[in-house]
Amino acid sequence: MTSPILRYLIVSFTLLFFSCNSGTPDNQKIQKPASGYQNGVVASADAYANHVGIDVLKAGGNAFDAAIAAYMALAVTYPRAGNIGGGGFMVYHTAGGESGMLDFREKAPGKAHPDMYLDEKGNVIRNLSRQGALSIGVPGSVAGMVAMHEKFATMPWKELLQPSILLASNGFPVTELQAKTLNRFGEVFKKENRVKVYLEKEGGWHAGDTLYSKALARTLKIIAEKKSGGFYRGEVARGIVNTVQAHGGIITEEDLLNYQATWREPVSGNFRDYRVITVAPPSSGGIALLQLLFGFEYLRGDTLPQNSALYIHLLTELERRVYADRAEYLGDPDFYPVPVNKLLDPEYLKSRFSDIRMDRATPSSEIKEGEVEVIESFETTHLQVIDKWGNAVSITTTLNSYYGSKVMAEKSGFMLNNEMDDFSAKPGVPNQFGLVGSEANKIEPEKRMLSSMTPTIVLKNDSVVLITGTPGGSTIITTVYQTILNSLVYQYPVQEAVNRTKTHSQWLPDMIYYEKNKLPAIRLDSLKTMGHRLTGRNRMGKMKLILVREGYYFGAGDTLSGDPPALGY
Repeated sequence: MTSPILRYLIVSFTLLFFSCNSGTPDNQKIQKPASGYQNGVVASADAYANHVGIDVLKAGGNAFDAAIAAYMALAVTYPRAGNIGGGGFMVYHTAGGESGMLDFREKAPGKAHPDMYLDEKGNVIRNLSRQGALSIGVPGSVAGMVAMHEKFATMPWKELLQPSILLASNGFPVTELQAKTLNRFGEVFKKENRVKVYLEKEGGWHAGDTLYSKALARTLKIIAEKKSGGFYRGEVARGIVNTVQAHGGIITEEDLLNYQATWREPVSGNFRDYRVITVAPPSSGGIALLQLLFGFEYLRGDTLPQNSALYIHLLTELERRVYADRAEYLGDPDFYPVPVNKLLDPEYLKSRFSDIRMDRATPSSEIKEGEVEVIESFETTHLQVIDKWGNAVSITTTLNSYYGSKVMAEKSGFMLNNEMDDFSAKPGVPNQFGLVGSEANKIEPEKRMLSSMTPTIVLKNDSVVLITGTPGGSTIITTVYQTILNSLVYQYPVQEAVNRTKTHSQWLPDMIYYEKNKLPAIRLDSLKTMGHRLTGRNRMGKMKLILVREGYYFGAGDTLSGDPPALGY
């Protein structure tokens, strides 16, 4: 007999589907009350995933239940970054006061080695780590969701996967932005796959077209029945291995059998009267964020007019030094002794920031030698939930590039990641995000590659006051950083904190990236006079933000970039 909760989810989803059947969800018409919400908020990159998460909360599930259901929905409705073929990180805080972190980052295959992307002369072979089967790491997403379910969930696993199965089986209308993105990669899908994949469409995709995959629906049904065993063993696992090896990759069935998600202690630190709980290595995001927050407070950034030339200059100088540390010291702590305590030590940071001058830019070459001229990619996705009890979940997940390796697991209907590019293919040589690394992030069998993902929860008096995170590759850290400043220092309302213009710098390339048409020319000229180089970008990140103020939940998504608003009740 179907349970009441499952019936609720099926009916709720069916109503959603048919209400949108003649077109795409109108994200701009979903409004939140000015007074905020009391029972829960879900924020993700997709309106369907938001609805799935909220339906779980309404059916009595907690934040972890809702996050699992929404995460699996994103694997269907947001295939450029939502996934079961990738991995990520979760930071959480429970209503009972427990904080923690789940690492379900991908791993290098057992046959991986430090020179696997080098030619006979020791030079990096262009794109070998970025596209195709040799770029694929062992996926962690399913193991991560199962680990979360086993520790925190209150609803049956099968029921949480039912909405994603329905979405994959029945289909959903694509948005105009999704259609453009799918069409952009159509020829690459053909190049990298032996058979036609469901993301290709003769004549191209248009807004309102229905996207579905019976193969993905079947895969999700197997996972619903067997949990991790349905992905890391059996026919799905064999399908992954057969696909990868047929395309020249090196993942084996043993690699999949050996994969496990890992519970870790998050890194945390004080910022004013707040406690910041954030992600630990093998993500660099948490350490870098805490270093930047310390630098802002130590050098009295709040005395400068926000987004003035001097303010942007100070943030840039801090970021240059922090990203140089990232390149030198950070990697998988199971393989390399990451000096976490040193990097967060106040005396070290005071010394690190002591040579910042407020009248001129510090050339990156004076901070650390290296050379990078371009950042090529910014894609990931982020999901976060808070429930009526105060449980909070912040998850950042990725395939790495848009659609990852562009290789689809044959007969299984999901894209596989290209996370191997996040290793240092060779010390000093940048990946697609312009990030370089050292021995700490070299390729080794079963090692997790360094990340910039920065899912973060901020507490005050042990209660959640802020949840945030974003996609954006190397810009994730700096975008989260500025959004926290917008919220906690400048006290902007939730949507304005997300929308405020942001800048980015990362040591190499020696450049400030800024959002086009958001800063006056005179301010840009002032930065150039200080010695800064500048490059315009359309947008930094796609922030998700939940603020808790006076007992109410206020949520926001980056609607200016095409994401839906946060959804609450």
